[in-house]
Amino acid sequence: MLNIAINTFREVTRNKFLYLIVIFAVLFILFSLSLWALSLGNSEKVIVDFGLAMIEIFWLLGVLFVGSQLLFNEIEWKTIFLILSKPLKRADFILGKFFGFSATILLIVLLQSFVFFWLLLIQWISIDGLIISALVFTFLKLEILLAIVLFFSTFMSTMLTIISSFLIYFISHSMTLILDMVMKTKNIFAIYAAKIFALIFPPLEAMNIKDYIWSFRDFSALYIFSNIWYSLLYIGCIMIFTVCIFNRKKFEG
Repeated sequence: MLNIAINTFREVTRNKFLYLIVIFAVLFILFSLSLWALSLGNSEKVIVDFGLAMIEIFWLLGVLFVGSQLLFNEIEWKTIFLILSKPLKRADFILGKFFGFSATILLIVLLQSFVFFWLLLIQWISIDGLIISALVFTFLKLEILLAIVLFFSTFMSTMLTIISSFLIYFISHSMTLILDMVMKTKNIFAIYAAKIFALIFPPLEAMNIKDYIWSFRDFSALYIFSNIWYSLLYIGCIMIFTVCIFNRKKFEG
């Protein structure tokens, strides 16, 4: 598994599309310096919100478009047959892919966070615990999305994987709005169905705390850590399903 993870890390870090994402993300984070002149009064919040949003949005594109190619390229280039012919468990192959790309995400998110913190410091903006928690949650959201992308890519085409994963990402951020709309229908079946779907979908909305920085601070340590553990549990469950499907998958030369 370690060799697969290392090779995946090397493969992903050589991806030119990923370099474009990183460059544009850093440029947009730096661009937030000019936003203080356009903001009306609350320039600090505008800079922080914009910087955090750029890190998440650009990496959303990276996970969707690069992550969806991890398994597809191995199958398309027929290297999957060489890999699976070795004494290697399929579970180790999937986990190696996941951890290899995860290491890339962690490395570049840390790099972007360093640029972001530098930006805040030169603007004399205090870096509080909620900003750090927002970055941790952003990384976990990307990890959840990566697990979902790998899950769909075991039985879907690249385009369907991207579309399905993005829909889950979007719906998960709108779950409260969806539940409120369903509640207004007063349909018992629809309400219970919506609550079940809320449990199935990842807790991305609960981790979207960047919108509340400096406007709401009442996030307890229990809230932060419970969301971290729930996210890790969700990733673990998705990866178990992914391994089960991949173990049953048949490849034809």
